[in-house]
Amino acid sequence: MRTTRWFADRTDAGRQLAERLTHLRDQDVVVLGLPRGGVPVASEIARALGAPLDVLVVRKLGVPFQPELAMGAVGEGGVLVLNEHVLARSGVDRAELATIEQRERAELERRALRYREARRRVFLAGRTAVVVDDGIATGATARAACRVARAHGAVRVVLAVPACAPHTVELLRREVDELVVLETPPAFVAVGQVYADFRPVSDDQVVELLHRAAQQFPESPGATSAAAADPPLRDEEVEVAAGTVRLAGHLTVPEHPLGVVVFVHGSGSSRHSPRNRYVAEVLQEARLATLLFDLLTPAEERSRANVFDIDLLAGRLARVSAWLRDQPECRALPMGWFGASTGAGAALQAAAEPDADVSALVSRGGRPDLAGPRLGEVRAPTLLIVGGHDDVVLQLNERAATRLRCEHRLVVVPRATHLFEEPGTLESAAHLARDWFVTHLARAAQSTG
Repeated sequence: MRTTRWFADRTDAGRQLAERLTHLRDQDVVVLGLPRGGVPVASEIARALGAPLDVLVVRKLGVPFQPELAMGAVGEGGVLVLNEHVLARSGVDRAELATIEQRERAELERRALRYREARRRVFLAGRTAVVVDDGIATGATARAACRVARAHGAVRVVLAVPACAPHTVELLRREVDELVVLETPPAFVAVGQVYADFRPVSDDQVVELLHRAAQQFPESPGATSAAAADPPLRDEEVEVAAGTVRLAGHLTVPEHPLGVVVFVHGSGSSRHSPRNRYVAEVLQEARLATLLFDLLTPAEERSRANVFDIDLLAGRLARVSAWLRDQPECRALPMGWFGASTGAGAALQAAAEPDADVSALVSRGGRPDLAGPRLGEVRAPTLLIVGGHDDVVLQLNERAATRLRCEHRLVVVPRATHLFEEPGTLESAAHLARDWFVTHLARAAQSTG
């Protein structure tokens, strides 16, 4: 019988694991340590591969009467993965699930902020995620982490650990594209038994390792892959055919786009709106193509009735989306719609159509109530972003959220009013939109790939 390898410490374990991962060198890889013990192991792997290092902060959603049994998990950027089988057997209803999710998400965000400080997380969309822990017994957290990594858009998930309980290996193998385990001791009871030095890892140590990695590697958390820095494939004013009229627009397609987002602005706005252009730039940095277009012609804008004609605006959006499908650079890309004010109402109404070509929706300061009874027919995952000081619109969004039957989330940005003019509030909204689109458009690309 093979003798168990004793690792001197987590650094030693990381170096040994790195030797088994050399085939990933020079690939578009992100190394993700599970805090806290997985980060020192991941740090050595990231150094050996010349890859960025980040933490993968996840929180299990445990069944109330059996906390170790995971009915799902939450990740950053609004990611929620559920085990519908466990959820059904547990008898936990959606209201209780929402309460548990809210509690765990608050703790997740606190930890992520503590570990990264001012840095943002590394984007995983379109990349290989190497998920690392210092050892695995039951595998519940590791499985949740791998699902979260895939939900963030990773096209390939590799799980790498120094030691794992034998009975857990096959469960994990079904969750990932590649599993790398150095040791599977037959009498594996606790992770600490395979280490000579298994002292606890502190939050300060995690912060220091991430800080050091961000200095050593040119891509710090929050940066996109190198392709995003390339000149765009297309960046030009366009004319968009929409029935009997032609609408002015601006199309930007970065290199290696993950998806395309169509902007549906509100009353009094246009493709030249500084707010829309700022959000579009944030999305472009995340390798998302954007189309900003004017919903109405200059002559049509003179009539206030047109601004609130949701049927007209929804029809325009559908025609513009069809036009976008004729553009070679966007033909195969999953599509999202970003709506503001009345434009959000039009986007939701258009999304309720059975043949709607949309994989994700974001509403900023939107009027979902204008979609009326069609809200329950929307199928695309929907994020509602509302300012905390936009009292009337917040109430409208809260009511609308109760009528949505699709995957959805309502996020309130503190101190923001309707136009998100307060310092930092538009940036917060843009980053929320970016994370939602990257996660769900990457997921849509995988399901059709």
